[in-house]
Amino acid sequence: MTNHTVRPDLYLLGGVSPALEATLAERFTLHRKDPPATTRAIVGGGSSVVDAALLDRLPALELIAIHGVGYDGIDLATTKARGIAVTTTPDVLTDDVADLAIGLMLAVQRRIVANDRAVRDGGWQIDLSRRASERRIGIFGLGRIGKAIARRAAPFATELHYTARSAKPDFAGVFHADIASLAAACDVLIIAAPGGDATSRIVDAGVLAALGEDGILINIARGSLVDQPALVAALEDGTVAGAGLDVFADEPAVPDALKTMDQVVLSPHQGSATVDGRAAMAALVIANLDAHFAGRPLPSAL
Repeated sequence: MTNHTVRPDLYLLGGVSPALEATLAERFTLHRKDPPATTRAIVGGGSSVVDAALLDRLPALELIAIHGVGYDGIDLATTKARGIAVTTTPDVLTDDVADLAIGLMLAVQRRIVANDRAVRDGGWQIDLSRRASERRIGIFGLGRIGKAIARRAAPFATELHYTARSAKPDFAGVFHADIASLAAACDVLIIAAPGGDATSRIVDAGVLAALGEDGILINIARGSLVDQPALVAALEDGTVAGAGLDVFADEPAVPDALKTMDQVVLSPHQGSATVDGRAAMAALVIANLDAHFAGRPLPSAL
């Protein structure tokens, strides 16, 4: 670490845990708004935006340490051109996000949330739910998280289908080159691909129609991948049977229509929100910062 009497300026872009903030405060001079031109590092979340305009204000910036795995809000062309390192916290949150995907899948199909509410309201007679096993399960995006979801989904699946940038010879599933073909082959479609322009609103009305009236959509990736108005319409008119959503188009805003639907399970972008996962993520953020300022290789650079 550099001279402890002169702590580098760090811009805290987004909320972090009190424990992580305390650890950062021991090493850096923290700024929560209006970072000075001498700022050498940014710590942000997976949805943080670091665009060219912000980078222009921070000529001394050396490192952006993302507390998460998403980086679609980072202007990577500019950071690369300026030699600014970008790190994320992969692997340590993979299991937690994959667990939640399966939890949402089960909760939607077995109406767990709606039935819980019914019992709390004094009810007992409930609508029948769907069998959660013997399903054709599709996964859009087969990175670390997608593969972890697939391992968990396999016991529930009669067939596993997937879409990725290319076919994976080592993966026991049926490859589809596009998401419409994937949706048509599935009863459950799980979204696990990165955000960004290439996937913006890729789950559109056509994909939802292909998924069909018995189909379930699960999204633990980014709200930007789903055409949210099209999803609301598809749920309202029965084009699809239900949805489990951990992410939304304009967080933390959630459409009122979704809140009224018993066939929808809503979650506040909490895929990595476990005590274990957040502690490991914080430790990796610190490890990247410490390595950078000590001149060592970064543990998880992009």
